[in-house]
Amino acid sequence: MSGLSIENISMRFDLPNGSSVQALKNVSLHLKPGELMSVLGPSGCGKTTLLNIVAGFLAPTEGEIRMNGHTVTGPDAERGMVFQQGALFEWMDVRGNVSFGPRMKGENEAHWGANVDHLLDVTGLGDFKDKAIYELSGGMQQRVALARCLANDPDVILMDEPLGALDALTREKMQGLVLKLWKETGKTIILITHSVEEALLLGERLLVMAPRPGRIHKEYQLPFADMGVNADLREVKQAQGYNDTREEILEMIWDMEEEIMGRTEDQK
Repeated sequence: MSGLSIENISMRFDLPNGSSVQALKNVSLHLKPGELMSVLGPSGCGKTTLLNIVAGFLAPTEGEIRMNGHTVTGPDAERGMVFQQGALFEWMDVRGNVSFGPRMKGENEAHWGANVDHLLDVTGLGDFKDKAIYELSGGMQQRVALARCLANDPDVILMDEPLGALDALTREKMQGLVLKLWKETGKTIILITHSVEEALLLGERLLVMAPRPGRIHKEYQLPFADMGVNADLREVKQAQGYNDTREEILEMIWDMEEEIMGRTEDQK
């Protein structure tokens, strides 16, 4: 089966004192090639744990991840990761960072050069390709991280709060860039976020996860990501159904947070 399958994933962390934490329980879903899915939920719902399992950084306690019919057993170039902080190589310039993957594969610049330059242009980095990383703003650094991920040509792009540290205006511009690149490249994207607005704008599928043990609480199929490809995102926020869905999800997550706080008080 093509695409990404998350099959009955559970994750338990055993602690030094002999107790354990059940971070995820029986999470299952399938993403077809080219789908864009956002994931949100209260703190402690296992969003990042799930993403790290899909990336191959963690082995689940139960279940498996299957990618295009084979089992995921570790990190692989078919799954690219964009972190909250760019995790860029400070000693390389922008073009050196973006071209790092192809160069490590031993590819000749004649093979990867045109694609890297194209990615620099579409991410707005063409005039900055010779700049040092420390000379760039946070938003520009995240553009480099996204372009570097795309240069490896992964089937799936995993994004862990990649826009969380940006100011509001830069974040909106980056949201538009993510949508543009999604449509242009046809990549499957999973994006973790704490922002309900961002999840609505960047998820044609949106998962709300419930806290400990982390599990899928509700899934939405939404039109806003497709609308945002060719429209101002502020206009998309005025679209029919946007505010009602936003309020429904906010109330859902608020109720979960209240439940978590109640559990904490009971344990004191």
